[in-house]
Amino acid sequence: MLTVTGCPSPNVGQPFCLSPLMSASLYCHIVFLFADSLGENTKVLPGLPQPPTITHQSPKEYIMDPRENIIIHCDAKGKPHPSFSWTRNGTHFDVEQDPNVIMRPHSGTLVVDLSRARPENFEGVFQCTARNKYGSAVSNNIVIRQSKSPLWSKEKFKPIVVQEGVSLVLPCRPPAGLPPPIIFWMDNNFQKLPQSKRVSQSLNGDLYFSNVRREDSRNDYICYARFTHTQTIQQKQPITVKVLNPDAINDTMADYYNDTELLNEAPVDERKPTFLIPSGHSSAKMVLRGHVLEMECIAEGLPTPEVSWTKVSGDLPGRRASFLHFNKTLRIVNVSESDAGDYRCTARNQLGSAQHTISVAVKAAPYWISGPPKNLVLAPGESGVLTCRASGTPKPSIMWSRNGGPIENSPKDISRKVEDDTIIFTDVQTDSSAVYQCNISNPYGYLLSNAFVNVLSEPPRVLTPANKLYQVIENRPALMDCSSFGSPIPKITWFKDSRASTLDGDPYILHDNGTLEIQVAQAQHKGKYTCVATNMLGIYENHVYLETKEPTHIIKLPDDKVVQRGRSVLFECKVKHDKDLFPSLIWLKDDEELPDDERFIVEFDSLSITDVSERDAGTYTCIVNTTLDHDSATAELTVVEPTPAPAVLHGRPDPPTDLELTDQKKRSVQLTWIPGEEHNSPIEEFVIQYEDSLHRRGHWHDLARVPGTKTTAHLKLSPHVYYTFRVLARNAVGLSEPSSPSRMYKTDPAAPDQNPKDVRGSGTEHNNLVITWQPLSGLQSNGPGLHYKVSWRQKRPGSDWTTVTVANNSRFTVSGTPTFSPYEIKVQAVNDHGDGPEPAVALGYSGEDLPLSAPTNVRATVVNSTLAELHWDPVPLHLIRGHVQGYKVYYWRRHNLHKHNPDHMEKRILTFSGNHSHGMLPGLHPFSHYSFNVRVFNKKGDGPPSTAQQFKTPEGEPGPPVSLSVTDPSLDSLTLEWSPPHEHNGHITGYDLKYQPVNNSNELGPEEELALAANETSVTLKNLKYSPRYRFYLNARTSAGAGPAFSLEHAVKLEEARPASPFANVSSSVEEDGALISWEYWGPEKNVYVEYIADNSEDEEEWQKELVNGSQNVKLKGLKGGLSYRVRVVAQGHHEQPLHSEELFVTVPAVTSRQVDIATQGWFIGLMCAIALLILVLLIICFIQRNKGGKYPVKEKEDAHTDPEFQPMKDDDCTFVEYSDNEDHKPLKGSRTPSNGTVKRDDSDDSLVDYGEGGDGQFNEDGSFIGQYSGKSSSRDNAEGQESSGAPSPINAMNSLNSFV
Repeated sequence: MLTVTGCPSPNVGQPFCLSPLMSASLYCHIVFLFADSLGENTKVLPGLPQPPTITHQSPKEYIMDPRENIIIHCDAKGKPHPSFSWTRNGTHFDVEQDPNVIMRPHSGTLVVDLSRARPENFEGVFQCTARNKYGSAVSNNIVIRQSKSPLWSKEKFKPIVVQEGVSLVLPCRPPAGLPPPIIFWMDNNFQKLPQSKRVSQSLNGDLYFSNVRREDSRNDYICYARFTHTQTIQQKQPITVKVLNPDAINDTMADYYNDTELLNEAPVDERKPTFLIPSGHSSAKMVLRGHVLEMECIAEGLPTPEVSWTKVSGDLPGRRASFLHFNKTLRIVNVSESDAGDYRCTARNQLGSAQHTISVAVKAAPYWISGPPKNLVLAPGESGVLTCRASGTPKPSIMWSRNGGPIENSPKDISRKVEDDTIIFTDVQTDSSAVYQCNISNPYGYLLSNAFVNVLSEPPRVLTPANKLYQVIENRPALMDCSSFGSPIPKITWFKDSRASTLDGDPYILHDNGTLEIQVAQAQHKGKYTCVATNMLGIYENHVYLETKEPTHIIKLPDDKVVQRGRSVLFECKVKHDKDLFPSLIWLKDDEELPDDERFIVEFDSLSITDVSERDAGTYTCIVNTTLDHDSATAELTVVEPTPAPAVLHGRPDPPTDLELTDQKKRSVQLTWIPGEEHNSPIEEFVIQYEDSLHRRGHWHDLARVPGTKTTAHLKLSPHVYYTFRVLARNAVGLSEPSSPSRMYKTDPAAPDQNPKDVRGSGTEHNNLVITWQPLSGLQSNGPGLHYKVSWRQKRPGSDWTTVTVANNSRFTVSGTPTFSPYEIKVQAVNDHGDGPEPAVALGYSGEDLPLSAPTNVRATVVNSTLAELHWDPVPLHLIRGHVQGYKVYYWRRHNLHKHNPDHMEKRILTFSGNHSHGMLPGLHPFSHYSFNVRVFNKKGDGPPSTAQQFKTPEGEPGPPVSLSVTDPSLDSLTLEWSPPHEHNGHITGYDLKYQPVNNSNELGPEEELALAANETSVTLKNLKYSPRYRFYLNARTSAGAGPAFSLEHAVKLEEARPASPFANVSSSVEEDGALISWEYWGPEKNVYVEYIADNSEDEEEWQKELVNGSQNVKLKGLKGGLSYRVRVVAQGHHEQPLHSEELFVTVPAVTSRQVDIATQGWFIGLMCAIALLILVLLIICFIQRNKGGKYPVKEKEDAHTDPEFQPMKDDDCTFVEYSDNEDHKPLKGSRTPSNGTVKRDDSDDSLVDYGEGGDGQFNEDGSFIGQYSGKSSSRDNAEGQESSGAPSPINAMNSLNSFV
């Protein structure tokens, strides 16, 4: 089978399947004839037959809204144009017999008018058939169902009373709707109930409490169900929950709760977690491939458990997995077969844990492996294959049909042979044309695809436009197309001018697709060329013309400039070009676009910059482009400091007036104006701006700048823009105000002038290629109907282009690609008026996968005790399977060669970015044995490790001693003790000890040095000078040298040293809130605290300790009145006994009781005021009840309750509509009745609408209510009383009080 997509003509469509006997050239001939089935903007050659092709159909599942008409789409194309018919539930559906159903002209789309019909009459399975004389194509089975939002069942809930700490579940159980409703919980004020690790909503809508708290008590737990299709919201009756502390339950309260549901009267202790859902230790779940998998585990326990998730048989999918509802729900999107397995949720608190295992099985509805079967175009006597290859779990079955009927019942065709998922055609004839259906199904779904076989016998035709003109630059290649069609395949020959001989030798090259190439075009090659297409049915010729043009050159190069800051500069760039070519000039600064600054003025052959600043310095490049070639030149700008000049003040000019448009053309117009007053400063330039009323109304953009001496500008315009112009004048002072806008000038649409930029290709998976591009703006589209032709092919000889059409998107994913394969990519802009220019080809790569091989010949060279140099042979690029990111060295210290150090097995990683073959390994431990391996890595991850290698590091300098301390200090000597270094880094050969005195001014005296043996750990220093302190330095040595020193400073005991106790002036003062102890202290110890004990205590170990945190006073609180205490200050050293101050006796006087006058206390006064206010409110309520009139009790109850469960919403803004509360029960404004035509009400109902007037209340996507709440209607106010079982409104209470006042 040969698939070809690369044709020389710009009108190439998507690929067809061809027989092996057909060449790429014939495919290019045929593909144009059937491009009509691929895009609406491609013209089909008249008179050529084509079987029907379904181009648009409704989705398989169609949920209708009874308020709107049903529209079942079915559009198809073919030659002749197909006719349409429908079946309903497998039988013929006669459209003409039903007055409520019409079929759109030239289409099979059905429109059902539900204003005069019952929606349930049109539920069922519909299928469309499009047929013409060459075959019949069928649509999918379209299942039509009516959306439903049934009423909530009537329930009355007793208050739930639970003991604090127990678990609780509040059921929601909404009515089953189509589609299912969205569930959320709110309170009476339409605020979402807060959720946390302790309180959360399950997937079925129930509200779970892992343990309840006192603050959970409330009487307005309300469950809401939002039916998105009918835009209605229904509410469940409020649930009251009371949470009691065990101490609060007594006999009196028991009488009050006779009518409540009391749960768990036993005391509640802390407990380890158990699962509320799911139950048991394990469960199972099935999910379909490509769907969303949601698993939840909600646990109870005290304290509140935390839930975590793991996959028993592997890792969780990183980017596709997320945790919701405080980790209680694991959500995996786009499920694949690799997601099957066991998942474990664990709930854990301080008292223990619980686990539950969920076994997930992944099934799959049928899905295409290499895409649906492709249309097959054959010439008489040729062969071809239709392939319908798909997969699924369980394995799907395949059924073939012909023209909508089982293939077994179709007329016998000796050229056709069916083999499972393939139909083989051999030696086809013209009567073999038909449409074949491939139906692949399993219990979870089906795929249905149409593919036609079209057998054509046609004389040759040349599709290249007649008299087409080709223009090329001299000495460059020239290519002239001869795209043709014919069956059998036409033979292409070329002639020039007089047809003296065919063009098939030097300098001409004839390609297989009919294109004629001249590798080096000269002036003598221009002229008339004739292409002739011939087959057994006829001959066809076409003429094209070739012109050669002179190359474009810059003859006046821009000069380097040195300019003072604040001055102006001019760069010239004059161009010589062919007289028939029209060049365009652009300027770049430092290889980037010029700054968006009005100081930069671009003319056709020059660039001027006014008010030059330092940031304008740099390299400026002028680039001249024609439709055939280009040239460029650069210049350097240097900015220096200006010469001071006196400042002169001028005024800004007045705006220009009298704007007039003349010389109006498709892409240009001439604008004239009259300048305004200059105000003593000459106008330097005019700035012309435009507004595009079609694409960006209200935004003005700079279009052109002209010198101040001109009052006319010739403006180049873009297609499909509604222009309005205005002009601003600039002088040395600044810009004027804008002029009044000109009249609007509309340009006609045209094909795009440019293609998308930044075309890229990269893979997100190992078997796909994601193509992205920067879409065109509305101004760049040049017309309506903008879309893109996306083409790709593997970069290898003989690869063919594949093309798709993409609209309203800037990316396209190609599936089923080989891993990390280079692709050529191009994206072409197309609109309703034609194609953009031929796009440039970009290079991309399909997705990467893990490398397959490890580096070889891995070896190490030790440089020194902490550095090694590693070498390896790089992995071949084809085994890396991606862009090489670098190499990672995994290394670990097996053990230290010194016997005193333990082994170290912690692995470390050193990364070398890029394609390296060696690297340095720093930071090693001396005198150690190391192992390492090397791995290559790409963007997907690491490859396999190399064979582990080992090396040893030599001795190095040791670390510092672990400790150094002073023992046995005397007046003129002391003993130093130390511990060997933790890091020997070799064999210790000895120690170096240095010490020197330090006086009171911190000046250092002469330094003494001692060399000590390796086995010594102490030394006694004698004959120390009479100095307050000494500083000591001790370091160890190995054969590599001395290591860092451990330093210590210590005071020496002197005869004039401080007294035995470092404390003085210890005093106390007794205050109302404690005893304040103060002292003076000069000792070196930092750990100082105060101890105290009752004077009459006989146990000396009962001393109480109070830390002082570095201060020299502390307040002792909590001393008992009438007792005496012994108090002392203590300094605790590291190696000495604690030093105590002299004991101090502190007596705390007894506290005399004070009589408190309760009448003067603030809390008592507040309580009395609250009681008085409560009595006043009760009197007001009694007065209102007594003065009610005009209604009898039953009527009050009827008016007080409306149905809370059916609440329609407006279609446009999802707001609630108003109810009409009169006695006639008029229909709801802007709503509809249920399918049975009635809305039931009873006494227990309440409504969301009661809390708002009109459409101010709205619900967000998550169900939370927003908006201003106004009071209920007057009729509702009068009827509201204690009988209402719905959620109370604080607004109603305020209205009642206001009416009384």
